[in-house]
Amino acid sequence: MKEDDKPKREAPKPASFQKNNPLHGVKLKDVMNHLYEVYGWDGLAERININCFKSNPTINSSLKFLRKQQWARDKVERLYLRSLKKQK
Repeated sequence: MKEDDKPKREAPKPASFQKNNPLHGVKLKDVMNHLYEVYGWDGLAERININCFKSNPTINSSLKFLRKQQWARDKVERLYLRSLKKQK
């Protein structure tokens, strides 16, 4: 493969691009740990209908699924943001 044939990477976005993103710098594992502490597995399964919260749930299995399925991760992140607003 020639140098010209390689796909070009996009330039990283400046840090100011993320300044209004409340999830910037928050790891998915931290999000899951927080949600588990607040709602537990049963509460998560009631709020978000995905099997990784219903059938033999663990943090690691949930992380694996959420990293592959963006639609599910979006739902988890929205629930996380709502739970933070309720705490204030």
